Amino acid sequence: MIKPSRDYDFAVVRDGVTSRDVPIAPRERKPDWLKVALPSGIGYKSIKDIVDLGGLTTVCQEAMCPNIAECWSAGTATFMLMGSVCTRACKFCAVNTGNPQGRLDPLEPDHIADAVEKMGLKYVVLTSVNRDDLPDGGSSHFARTVRTLKTRLPAVRVEALTPDFAGRLESVLEVVSSGIEVYAQNLETVRRLTHPVRDPRAGYDQTLAVLAAAKTFNADLITKTSLMLGLGETRAEIRETLSDVRAAGVDVVTFGQYLRPTRNHLPVERYVTPAEFEEIRLEGLAMGFMEVVSGALVRSSYKAEQVWK
Repeated sequence: MIKPSRDYDFAVVRDGVTSRDVPIAPRERKPDWLKVALPSGIGYKSIKDIVDLGGLTTVCQEAMCPNIAECWSAGTATFMLMGSVCTRACKFCAVNTGNPQGRLDPLEPDHIADAVEKMGLKYVVLTSVNRDDLPDGGSSHFARTVRTLKTRLPAVRVEALTPDFAGRLESVLEVVSSGIEVYAQNLETVRRLTHPVRDPRAGYDQTLAVLAAAKTFNADLITKTSLMLGLGETRAEIRETLSDVRAAGVDVVTFGQYLRPTRNHLPVERYVTPAEFEEIRLEGLAMGFMEVVSGALVRSSYKAEQVWK
């Protein structure tokens, strides 16, 4: 077992602020706790065949998720709707940027349902690229996919990890009313780092408003958001974010380590230790969240079914 080391000490820096509350210098190499197995195994191949044959897109592949081997080998996947080209250009994201020019696959909802049925899933995570080229941001397509799943597979529970729909609350309502059990929209980072981390069209307060609206539209809905750590945020800023998220009625928060997809993306400022991830989890639980999933390899939909249970 790896014994985690601290990335900080507790000496006072200035004005009563400890080094625990200021960013630190990056490490030259990734620590051992970030090592993952290469994708392999019968379960992984089976899921890959279903995805490939159906012409589907998964965020597991597009976002270069480090958990793809673990999740696919366990027979789970997160489907990405509306293609693999995003209209936004967030500085942390590996998904391609461009203009899909309004194109949508009208058969995609049925293809998703076919794949879910073949995989035997009981819990499905649906996400999508941002589609600012569509009048409703793609909310009607998102909702249609959920309804198709619910009609064909009534026992399946659905988590919708949506874009922010440019803050259009009528689009949020459309997805909330489609029959989902969990509504998620990711803050990604703390307020101070929202720009340049996220595209200028995204916003800290905009995401909080979307999450608050989802809970207002359906009080029984589980709401969820996710943040990446290691971009230069301080512990004080993390606590402030948790407070803001809780005030918006969010039930579940996930924290994971930011990993730089390519040299064209933002650099990693630091690698957060497993011990600090656990401390953050306990802080969040003490604030009243239903669950806080916190770890270096955690991503927004990581083990989503287990979190639900």
